[in-house]
Amino acid sequence: MLTAEQRVARTRRLAQVWDAALRVPGPPFAIGLDPLLGLVPGVGDALGAGVALWIVLEAARLGASASTLVHMVANVAIDVFIGAVPVAGDVFDFAWKANLRNVDLLERHVADPAVARRASTLWLTVVGVTLVAVLAGVVALGVIALRAVLRIV
Repeated sequence: MLTAEQRVARTRRLAQVWDAALRVPGPPFAIGLDPLLGLVPGVGDALGAGVALWIVLEAARLGASASTLVHMVANVAIDVFIGAVPVAGDVFDFAWKANLRNVDLLERHVADPAVARRASTLWLTVVGVTLVAVLAGVVALGVIALRAVLRIV
């Protein structure tokens, strides 16, 4: 049976291969299998999502808090949804390292669960407030546009 540290190390190795296996000469930049396989429509994105969700599952098995798991799922969702946009999503995949981000969250959880939970809760609060503000702005613009259209008609 593997210890928590061994399981985290195994997860780190997988994330490294998937997100940053190859160093790009020049700038401090690395790419992994995820953005390369993401160039294959459908198949690459599905494989990437599967690996990412396995990392989240491993975090759940290691007892990560609900806020940490939601934070991890949000990282995966960002990767999957933006990565699915043709061309722009492929470029995004080279920069957004969801798996490495999630392993960092997992390592923080193993090192100090209380601090990891608070940090993830704060992150989720900021993201939630931002989404509500954006939604409110979209609704306000919709109302303004509707009023303008009704005045014209």
